[in-house]
This record gives sequence, C-alpha cells and structure tokens, in this order.
Amino acid sequence: MEVSQVFHMNGGNGDNSYATNSVYQKLGITKAKPVIIGSISDLYTTNPPRCLRVADLGCSSGPNTLLVITEIIEAIDKICRHLNHNTPEFQVFLNDLPSNDFNTIFKNLPAFHEQLRKEKGEKFGPCSIVGIPGSFYERLFPSTSIDFFHSSFGLHWLSQVPPMDEINKCNIYLSRTSPLSVVQAYMEQFQKDFSLFLSLRSKEITPKGRMVLTILGRRSENPYKECQYWELLSKSLNDLVSEGLIEETKVDSFNLPFYAPSYKEVEATICGEGSFYLDQLEIFDINWDESDDDDNREFTFDKFISGQKMAKAIRAVVEPLIACHFGDAVIDVLFNRYIEYVGNHLSMEEGKFVSFVISLRGK
Repeated sequence: MEVSQVFHMNGGNGDNSYATNSVYQKLGITKAKPVIIGSISDLYTTNPPRCLRVADLGCSSGPNTLLVITEIIEAIDKICRHLNHNTPEFQVFLNDLPSNDFNTIFKNLPAFHEQLRKEKGEKFGPCSIVGIPGSFYERLFPSTSIDFFHSSFGLHWLSQVPPMDEINKCNIYLSRTSPLSVVQAYMEQFQKDFSLFLSLRSKEITPKGRMVLTILGRRSENPYKECQYWELLSKSLNDLVSEGLIEETKVDSFNLPFYAPSYKEVEATICGEGSFYLDQLEIFDINWDESDDDDNREFTFDKFISGQKMAKAIRAVVEPLIACHFGDAVIDVLFNRYIEYVGNHLSMEEGKFVSFVISLRGK
C-alpha cells in the first residue's frame, strides 16, 4: 500500500465525511490555540514581515481547515491595531496529500474572503490562499520562504507502514501481542520520519521563523498504552474474520501507518535532529466522547451515542485505507461493530486521546 497515494480523509460534506466528523480535531486546535497565538505573536513583534507567509501542513478539508488561519489573522490584526501599524499582507499555503479534497476548500474561499473584508475593511491584507498538494515528508517550498509552519494532527501519520520482519498477527497497530520487532519497527519509523520532517522544514523556514505542531501521543513510555481505539478496531476486524466476511490473512497483512510517540520520544527526536529550538512541549487530553469536553453543559452518557460519535470520527479518517485493503462491502458492518466495542469500553472506563502541542523556533 502506497500511503501517499491512498491516504486521505473522507471528502465532501456527507454523513461520513471528515468535514462532518472532525469535532475532536477542532477541540485540539482550541486547546492548542494559546501556544499558536503566543508563537505567531512573538514572531511578528520580534521582526514584523511585510508579507507574512504561513503554511498549514496536513490541512485536510472542512470547517477546521481555515480555523487556524483565522486565529492567526485575528492575532496579527490585534497587534497591529495596538501598535497603530498597517497589517501585513498574508500568503497562506494549504498543504495535504494530492488525494485530499481541495475542491471543497476552494469553494469555501470566496465566503472566507468576503467575511474578512466585512470584518476588517477593504484595506486589510490582502490575504492570498493557495493549495500545495504533496507529502510533508518531502520538500514543499523554496529555501527560507515560510515564516510560520503549523500542523495539527498530521505527524502521527507515518510516511509508510514500517517494514516488519515478523507478522503483527491479528493486530492493525501495536498491542500486547505484537512482537518486539514490530514495536521496534514502529518506533524507528517515527524517529526517521519526524527527523526528516524537521530537517526539511529547517530548510524552508525563514531565519528565526516559528513552527507549532499538534500530534497524538501517549503519556506512558509503554508503547501499548493509550491507543485502545485501534485495539477495538482490530477486535472489530477479527469478528468479521470469525464470521467469514474477510480472510484472516487480510487482517494479518494490514497495519496502520500510525505511531503515537511518548513525550520523551518527541523531545529526544527534536533535540537529536537539532534544527530547531524547543520552546514549549505541552500535553493535553481530549475525551473520546467530545460532548464530555464541553464544560458549559451537563453531560449525560449514552453508550450507543458515544460509540457512534467515536466510530464516525475514526471512520472519517481511516475509511479510505481500510476500503483499499478490505473492500467497500465490509465498511458499514465493521463500523457498526466498532460502535458496540467503543460504547462498551466507555461504559466501563474513560477513553482519552493524548495530544502534544509543540512550539519550535528556527535556529
């Protein structure tokens, strides 16, 4: 499976689309907002550029795509009003793999620009937004051309499924039954990919430029911990094997191009690669049932509803990978089974996505 050719979030605006089922990612952006705003504000006040060039890597499609850009524009506009400065021009690059639903993004841009003019006035900007299809594990921009890089929930996805000497039997990710060689292969692939990503961006970022990354991870040093959402999906697939809907060898030959690193692994890779100063590395959690993250309303648990929300969110992200390997016919059955497993899990214990927000400064 060539990840860069197959992998993308579900496009469009339908019931199973990423646009409709990306509330977790929105919560992550909200929790990371103070770090994003602090980093872009420090960049601008230290050395104000006439044209601020921002790249969002792994932008996907849907309501979150322009959310960070809007927050950056608001922060810079506030600073300029306080200092009685004219706002800079903005040049925004939205990057994702070529199979991403860029068409939906482009259709939303006229309304975005109209809202900017309405709120900021005709003299604001201008703000130019373009799409940059390609893998962020390759060079994307000319040397020293980007002032601020942002990536949200992209870098836990690897450039490829790690090469493995042993079969990760009955698993699609790391579990207690995974061979140690499989665990080691995943760890090495993440270190290789993350180091490459940092090295590439160090060539593209302007002197003293900034970068903020949000990535799924784990608090524990145990690689089997805190990723039960993939174990439950493995169980769902194995149920389909037992029912004769898919072949066991199909499950044994499918592994996710994903790795949730620990705090120490992230820190060690950044320091070992050496291209950036590490300004901040913070941890936050997002509940599997995103309704429980809303402090402004009373939360009432419903096993089916909670399981369904989680299943739709996971489906919106991995359906293209699963359908490519197992076929479209099993998708509905698989995720109906996944709803049951997630609901049962949440009725017994909490489920949380562990995330890191990382603020980096170019050397």
